[in-house]
Amino acid sequence: MTHDPTEPAGEERYANWDEIYLDNVVRVYRLLFSKVGNRHDAEDLTTEVFMAALGPLRVTASRGEVRAYLAATCRTVLATYWRRRLGLQVTSIDPDLAASYLAEPPAESDAPARARRLLQGLPDRHRRILELRFLEACSIKEAAREMGISVANAKVLQHRALRMAAAGSGAES
Repeated sequence: MTHDPTEPAGEERYANWDEIYLDNVVRVYRLLFSKVGNRHDAEDLTTEVFMAALGPLRVTASRGEVRAYLAATCRTVLATYWRRRLGLQVTSIDPDLAASYLAEPPAESDAPARARRLLQGLPDRHRRILELRFLEACSIKEAAREMGISVANAKVLQHRALRMAAAGSGAES
């Protein structure tokens, strides 16, 4: 990275768009995923954020300015998403939440290990339906086909498996 003598010293800058993308894509995705709760939608919205930012965002902006601009772009993209999805206009993201997601990534979570332990405690069919649906992102139809059962049976099996997993985690009394 080169330093522009007209800019204040100490302001870190990106060298190019690739660096902006690589440094921020996970942060933007995590923020969007926290708002929509769906991996596919969060991926699509992350793409929309970067496509929207591509034109107006200056590569010469400081890292802080880039992150602030991306957070503002996330708000706009989310507002459009919720307006399309629900017919509602949601235009706010809690600034503290945005700051926490756009800050440095947190330490590794133990959630994958806890999920594996929960799954191991389930009967084979129950574990398999949850693996297909939530770890392999299969639709209910795809999971049913993979397991050789009807869609209705897959739905019941998934419901029972989720109840068993919740009971095993202490979430149900």
